[in-house]
Parts: sequence; structure tokens; C-alpha cells
Amino acid sequence: MTQRIPLQDLATEAAVEYQSPSSKPSNNKPPNSHSTKLGHIYVREIGGFFQRIRRFSNWLLMALYFGLPWINWGDRPLVWFDLSAQEFHLFAATFYPQDFILLTWILVLCAFGLFLITVVAGRVWCGYSCPQSVWTFLFIWFEHRLEGPRHRRIRRDKSPRSLDTLWRKTAKHAAWLLIALATGIAFVGYFTPIRALVVDVFTLDMHLLALFWIGFFTLFTYLNAGWLRHQVCLHMCPYARFQSAMFDANTLIVSYDAARGEPRRNSPQKGVEATRAGDCIDCELCVQVCPTGIDIRDGLQYECIGCAACIDACDSVMARIDKPLGLIRYTTERELEGKTTRFWRPQLLAYSAALLSMVVLLVGFLNSRVPIDVDVVRDRQTLFESTAEGRIINYYNVTLRNQDGQAHRYALSVAGLPGLRLQGMDTIEVLANETRSLRLGLTVEAADLTQPSQPIELRFIALDDPAITSVNKIPFLGPYGE
Repeated sequence: MTQRIPLQDLATEAAVEYQSPSSKPSNNKPPNSHSTKLGHIYVREIGGFFQRIRRFSNWLLMALYFGLPWINWGDRPLVWFDLSAQEFHLFAATFYPQDFILLTWILVLCAFGLFLITVVAGRVWCGYSCPQSVWTFLFIWFEHRLEGPRHRRIRRDKSPRSLDTLWRKTAKHAAWLLIALATGIAFVGYFTPIRALVVDVFTLDMHLLALFWIGFFTLFTYLNAGWLRHQVCLHMCPYARFQSAMFDANTLIVSYDAARGEPRRNSPQKGVEATRAGDCIDCELCVQVCPTGIDIRDGLQYECIGCAACIDACDSVMARIDKPLGLIRYTTERELEGKTTRFWRPQLLAYSAALLSMVVLLVGFLNSRVPIDVDVVRDRQTLFESTAEGRIINYYNVTLRNQDGQAHRYALSVAGLPGLRLQGMDTIEVLANETRSLRLGLTVEAADLTQPSQPIELRFIALDDPAITSVNKIPFLGPYGE
């Protein structure tokens, strides 16, 4: 089979020409210039099937992040965490602090979903959807556009500073800061209406709290995605440390097929004949495109985020030398050993069952959730009052919250004692997502009390929808036994 380009050209293209001054060949391998002595990784840009998927995922997620605060639902933002009113609006639904159990439930559900995905396909979340990866790849994209390809960035950093280098680096950091600022404004926009917030930002008329959080997330984004990058994945993210506990021999991971690739064609090992050489030409492109700076040929490592950049890089080389694709690919340990991968296994079944159960319970809870919340507290100024007519009065402070998207008129009623009745209003109208407070008086004949504390029920029923009902059990105190 005729090769299209010399193998040595591909191999030397990787590192020899652009190696760092501090790089030294070791173990008789070509020097790796992927990072400098300061630990900075010069990531090489690569195209390919998986990188198109990743870029589409990244742009979609960023569009959702930056776009959702601008979309309105009626007269309010579509997603709005209104801390001052203690209301959390998600699309058509409104949640309150007492609904935080739902948030916990959803977070646990997301965790089990992540575990399930990890068992099946390794760290695809890290490579395609993690905010740290998404913003890091965005910053790297601007770095490529403003400072040039990888070898030019290495040359500039090795050379004395020039006007060309200065303006390129200044433009890069300015772009990073603008992205970070937009990220901070968008984040705060989930807690305060973003249209007014943007006007306040440009008129420098912001609340100090909003200014603090915008500044905090601007700095946080700039440092994490611009400077720390892979350090966050390697040393700060706990997921990298425990994800191996969810891997098994059937988990889909990014792997190098050593049986096919070794010995490498440009290996300096003595006695390796060309006819015995593997498909790997030791070009190290797989290392240069890795955002965490690892060599996938060394086997599975916790630093691998599963972004598949090395797969696309290796496939491009294999295509250029007329070799089958897939020397580096998504595969399983069992497949590399020549065995058949088992998809359904106890670990996967357990996570699937747990996730399905939680989804069913959550959907059932949301469907049965009554859009009314009533909090009844006894008036603590006095236990009870006695009237000249021989009746006993108890007073209660009621907080009624209409959690529905439309106004309702509620009918009030009481039960539990003979002759028990309300004093004052027996209906109340509450607007959509409004909270009303009222003081209720309940009265009963003293002769009808059989004990000092009697359990009674205070009911609220929506007149236009009787399914919206709240029944509250409260005590009624009296002078019995004195």
C-alpha cells in the first residue's frame, strides 16, 4: 500500500522542532513539548467527528446559559430565583423555600443520572458538558484565533517579547475578561431581571451586592478557564477521584489499542523491523491535542476527561498513512482483550432502577402537588377569650400563599367541634403567586368543650377548582377543667 506522506515528517512535526528549552528527551523517546517547565499546556487545535459533536454541545450549552435570563414568561423571566420574595420561578412553575426538598431530590436524581452515564460511557460528561470544560474550550478557541497555532505560541513564548506578541496577548486576555464579565452578568441575571441589570451595569448604578457577585464570577471564570484550566479537573474536581469506582471492564472509555499500535514505527528500539512495526508512528499528536496533557498510550488515567480529541487526532493521522481508523477509540477493556462487551450488568441495572424509581416518584409528587400553601399559627398574645354570652374565642395568624399561575377565591370553613364557627370573613381572594396574611377568630360555646385542648380543622377550598384544597389541623384551647 502506498503511503501518502513520509512517516518521519509526521513524527518530527509533533515535538522536535518546537520543543521547550527545558524539555529533555527521556526513555529514548522524542521530546514532548506539550507543556513548559511552568506547567502551561499548549493545546493543539484539531478537527474531527467527535470535536464537531463537542463544539455543538458547547455552543448549545452556552447559548442556553446566556439566553435563558433574557426570555420572559408573561411578566417575569422564564428562569428567575427571586431571593427577596423567596420565590423561584422555573418556566411555568413557581417554587418556595418549603419546596427545597424538591431541589434536593432533583440534585440526587442528577447525581444518579451522572453515575449511570459514567458506568456506561465513562467521563463523557466531563468532555462534552461540564461547565469547566465548556468555558476552557471557549477560552482555548480564542487563544487559537488571537495567538495562532500551537507551534507559533511556543515560539513566541520562547522568543523575546515583541510588539506583535504584546498585542496578541493583550487581545487574548481582553477577550477572556469580556467573556468572564458576560458570564458574571448572566449568572447574576438569574437572580435579578437581566434587562434592568445590564442597564445598571452600563450606567454604573449597580447595587453593591450585584457588583460583588458580578466581580466574583468574572474573576472566578477568568482564573478557572484561562489560567487554571486542567488543574481544576486534576486537583479540585472530586469527580475525577471517585469516578474510577464506577468503571468496570464493560465501561466505554477512550483507549489506545496497544496490540495494534506497538511496537511504534519510529521507536528507537534496536531490532524492530518495519514489517513488525505497529500502526502508531509516535507522532505524539494525541498528546498535543489533549487538554490535560496526558499520553493516552500509557493506559487509562484519571486525568482523561473523555473529550476524544486524541481519537480525532489519531484518526487524521491514520487516514493520511492509509491505515484503518480506530487505533485510539471509544472501547471497553473487554473488547481490547478480544472479549464481548456486556451492556446489561448488575451495576448498570441497579443505577437504572434507582434512577427510574426517583423519576417516577418525583413526577408523581409534582402531579399531586396542590398549588396552595397555608401556614396557621396560634396568636400567642392570649390563650383564649371568654365573652359575656358564654362563648370561647381563639385567634390564629394565617399565611396563605397561592402557588398557582392564576388568581383564586378560597372559601374558609372549620370543623371538629359542635357549633364552631368563623368570626369575620369566610372567603378570601389571592392573586397568582401572591401571599396574603390574615388574623382569624374561631368561636364555640364553652359548654361544647370537653377538654382543655380540642383538635379542629381549618379548611381552604378554591371555589373555581375544589381540587385545590388545604386542610390544617390546629388545637382549640378553652377553660375546661378549671
